Amino acid sequence: MPPAPLILIVDDEPAIAETLLYALRTEGLDAEHCLLGQQAVDRVRAGGVDVLVLDVGLPDIGGFEVCRRIRSFSEVPVVFLTARGEEIDRVLGLELGADDYVAKPFSPREMVARVRARLRRRLSGEDPPWQARGDFAVDRTGHRIRHRGQPLDLTRYEYALLEALLQRPGAILTRAQLMDRAWDSDAASSDRTVDTHIKTLRAKLRAAGVAPDPIRTHRGLGYAFEA
Repeated sequence: MPPAPLILIVDDEPAIAETLLYALRTEGLDAEHCLLGQQAVDRVRAGGVDVLVLDVGLPDIGGFEVCRRIRSFSEVPVVFLTARGEEIDRVLGLELGADDYVAKPFSPREMVARVRARLRRRLSGEDPPWQARGDFAVDRTGHRIRHRGQPLDLTRYEYALLEALLQRPGAILTRAQLMDRAWDSDAASSDRTVDTHIKTLRAKLRAAGVAPDPIRTHRGLGYAFEA
């Protein structure tokens, strides 16, 4: 028999955690509990977690920051559990990469149903195939890139350039190689075009808090991504 899916509960209220542990285990799911945000980051990094149920208010680091850190290396489904039900909090959580949001007080049966829904979506392949690249994550199917959980607002060409550089970190890609990846034909591009789009890409990365500049210019050769 395959092992039961593992649900990690991150909440500093023992009564809530015990209620969730009991509800999940009664439904045949495996469940673990930790009190602190950094413990959750370390546990997810260790592997084996199928869904994360994450409280926003934690003693060490907030749930939003926990989600941001986890999204830098993992796409494990995240369900926020919190007493904060304001729309701005829900929007912020979802923008950081959370998959669902449940406000306290909650029904344990509803939480189990939401967790099972996330498991079904993950097993069916409905969730995007994000690939971690250091602090970045790339969805090649959806042509999207995140940095520490935050989506980057990139044009088609900026996405193609950054995706090409991220696929081969440290390697110098010539302008010709970058043009092959980003443009349909050479007729619409030139060395200067590549340089222009690299400039706008750098500005957007800087605005997103990516520092220092990870794109290194190799004069006479091309560009390389160096974290």
